[in-house]
Amino acid sequence: MTSAWPVRLAHGDLVLRPLKVRDYASWREVRTRNQDWLSRWDATSPRPNLEPAPTFRQSTRRILHAAKTGRAMPFVLEYQGNFVGQLNVSDIVTGSLWSCHIGYWIDERVANRGLMTTALALVCDHLFLTKQLHRIEIAIRPENEPSNRLVQRLGFRYEGLRKSFLHIDGNWCDHNIYVLMQDEVTQSMLTRIKRH
Repeated sequence: MTSAWPVRLAHGDLVLRPLKVRDYASWREVRTRNQDWLSRWDATSPRPNLEPAPTFRQSTRRILHAAKTGRAMPFVLEYQGNFVGQLNVSDIVTGSLWSCHIGYWIDERVANRGLMTTALALVCDHLFLTKQLHRIEIAIRPENEPSNRLVQRLGFRYEGLRKSFLHIDGNWCDHNIYVLMQDEVTQSMLTRIKRH
């Protein structure tokens, strides 16, 4: 059994590796180029005068600290050696819960190639098999049809709608909640991709 974190996961030309502060230049290039593509799904601060949006360095240091304490897993997606997105596991809780939340984004240039589906499958396998989590939860805007289809394809169950759940692109937005439980997965999540 491998260590839960830090860890490197790979399948073909896709590699998931831990986020680093020095990823800033690559992150900025992709995020700047994808501003129109991603901004409508980006989390924002509802009270920017009290809590301004963190810089890349601040948010990266925060999530890396959470990773050191076992509460997060911030992954960079690399495809054919290029930075193409992120997948963050956050709010990892053990005790009587053993659960987490996942969020992700991808470069429009490589969207619709199954990369994020594969990345999510790899991470779910890792969370269930190595970290031994019981529940994985993902919140997705109802309007984000590709992302809703992605989690459904992997077998995540729709659990309900959370009204005004997260502040996104300047507004409080409803989110669909999808859940997958460890006992619902009897084989590698990658096999679910091959069936579709």
